[in-house]
Amino acid sequence: MRPLSTVSALAWLGGFQALPVNAIQTISTVGSKFFHEDGTQYFLKGIAYQLIPDDPLVDTAQCKRDFALMAELGTNAIRVYHVDPKANHDGCMEALAAAGIYLFVDLDTFDTSINQDKPQWTHSQFERYKAVLDEFQKYNNTAGVFVGNEVINTKEGSAAAPYVLAAAHDIKSYRNEKGYRNIPVGYSAADIAELRPMLQNYLACRPDSADRLDFFSLNAYEWCGPSSYETSGYKRLQSQASDYPIPIFFSETGCNAARPRTFEDQAAIFGPEMANTWSGSMIYEWIQEANDYGLIKYGPPSGASPDKMLVQDGFPRQGEPIPVDPDFHNLKAQWARLRPTGVALSDYIKSTSSIKPASCPTSTPGGWAVDSHQPLPTLQRATSDVAAAGPNPGSGSGPDSGSRPEQLSARVTSVAPSDYHSSRAVNGASAGTRGFDRLAGGSLFLCMLIGALALWL
Repeated sequence: MRPLSTVSALAWLGGFQALPVNAIQTISTVGSKFFHEDGTQYFLKGIAYQLIPDDPLVDTAQCKRDFALMAELGTNAIRVYHVDPKANHDGCMEALAAAGIYLFVDLDTFDTSINQDKPQWTHSQFERYKAVLDEFQKYNNTAGVFVGNEVINTKEGSAAAPYVLAAAHDIKSYRNEKGYRNIPVGYSAADIAELRPMLQNYLACRPDSADRLDFFSLNAYEWCGPSSYETSGYKRLQSQASDYPIPIFFSETGCNAARPRTFEDQAAIFGPEMANTWSGSMIYEWIQEANDYGLIKYGPPSGASPDKMLVQDGFPRQGEPIPVDPDFHNLKAQWARLRPTGVALSDYIKSTSSIKPASCPTSTPGGWAVDSHQPLPTLQRATSDVAAAGPNPGSGSGPDSGSRPEQLSARVTSVAPSDYHSSRAVNGASAGTRGFDRLAGGSLFLCMLIGALALWL
């Protein structure tokens, strides 16, 4: 008989899958920092990327054009606000990986986001969040997911904070149940001075790590035009985050009140003033729209007719990306000379035992309105060993019921794997160890393949 081909041997061995094409290192959180698998610290030089409302990661040809230019700019991360979990994202995610770019993706959609005015966390919301995580967890270059963007957008909105944290708790629990890698789960906050740093600390202060965010980020436009670290407000932001126990970064920045944008704030974010605390920034935004924040505009691809370009709201949404001058080149020049080295994981890990949760904020009349000690309104997802105990007092009974903190007397959640705290803990495991485990698995696979071929021959 003819020798088995590699593909046939794989099938013969019981359906083993080929090693993944996407070999880019994963990103993990350890303490207050992001790290690559090789133990080097990761700083975000990111761009907000939402060409079309539904999903910009489905047009592979457009992704390749955009991400090649982003690599020239110095980008190593993008943020996407809305995606379709049922779509095929292989082409765009491979294009990102080829350019050395990571994805931070929001889990909510236009109709599933948590509402500040009538906050709730329901099963239908949770299902949609899970669908996005299910889709993007399979890509090594998914670096993080957001459970919300500017849910709290006024100084009166703090009562929605427990629902944000409940969503984070449940999606982390689901991530662990499914055996997914520890993709960091975070939140992108509006810059509400009256609630900062109370919100920031609330989301990272609870004693159980399952009830805390893995990272926190801020949409801040305080540095506008010629300014400085002291006068812009950045010094205050730094003082409020100096001992923060989880990674923190700017999920939107790049004020355009003064033109052209020179992005001088990047020197502070990646410089000695802030780089030991902050993990970088995301610039708003890639595409030129009516708000005039774009780094590029689109022209027709070579040989294509302008009449066939996708246009929405008067602006092309695909085509050949053309840098907006001088903003694009100003950012490129800033990022080219800003190269923070950070700290090696092997050195940093020695100090993580001293990292403690943030101090929980105290509720005050007319200000922060949340009792940090109240249980979170997490969903009641009973496991088989506790289901017989009957319904949880104080919990909702309908399929979309969420429980307010004052109503919730107990919480029943699915149990994480027994070895979770020893081998998968976000703030404890070495990213390098996970890389070794993957290599060992690959070696075992090759040995089995060679043995099978030898037996067949």
